[in-house]
Amino acid sequence: MGAVPAELAMNYCLAARVKGWAIAALLACAACSGTREEREVERLPIPEELRILTWNLHHGEGGDGRFDLERIASVIRASDPDWVALQEIDRGVRRTQGIDMPAELARLTGLHPVFGDNLDYQGGRYGNLALVRTPPEHAMNHALPSHYVGEQRGLLELQWSTPHGVRRFFVTHWDYRGDYEGERLASVEHMRTRLEESAHELAVLAGDLNALPSSGVIACLDGFLDPAHGATPQPTYPAASPERMIDYVWLDAAESSWSVQRCEVLGEATASDHRPLLVVLRRD
Repeated sequence: MGAVPAELAMNYCLAARVKGWAIAALLACAACSGTREEREVERLPIPEELRILTWNLHHGEGGDGRFDLERIASVIRASDPDWVALQEIDRGVRRTQGIDMPAELARLTGLHPVFGDNLDYQGGRYGNLALVRTPPEHAMNHALPSHYVGEQRGLLELQWSTPHGVRRFFVTHWDYRGDYEGERLASVEHMRTRLEESAHELAVLAGDLNALPSSGVIACLDGFLDPAHGATPQPTYPAASPERMIDYVWLDAAESSWSVQRCEVLGEATASDHRPLLVVLRRD
């Protein structure tokens, strides 16, 4: 093709420029086509929900004497939790036919298991279990202070990093002796120390604390943690007809935007000697 005359070339350039302006104008109109309210909604943060379940499983034995992990798993699945704190868990123990309860409960629920084994028992190990939707970046099991020769207690800790900061999940089961609070109070101080070790956006403590809401143990926890149950205790034990609250979920939120949306003792009365406690947290 030969050279294009200068006048014709100028016309081509002007036409292309006008066409470009028209396209830009159309795109701008499309961007502005939503209502002001719709554009404001697009800028709002998406609420975040965290579902937490705590449950003492009585090594899988229900009030009817049956060892039935599928029955337990069905309750867990129905509650659709993100973090689960389970106590009295066997792995390879004779009384539960040598079953690896952490692995089996993980298989039945589709959640990731982290086992905090605290002592030898009947040829296997016994302790606490966390089931979580997302595997943690770090997990460790801390031995709690022990004031007598008996059951060694533990504090299982899981950690995740998020764009908002570190999140920590603690699972535990404290001394049961009703007339002696010394070991439980020592466990409170141990928990306080763990929280002070590193900054976090959210920390949750869940488990069977074997302490009544009116006890000195709970009063001490009130000093540095927020109770998910608020001012009204919700009995969790015994499962058949709950009279006492000894299972709890507590939180320490660096951001005030975390709030408790729901705290409910579930209606399962047979699968264990405790009832499960479900807490739903929301971050706006």
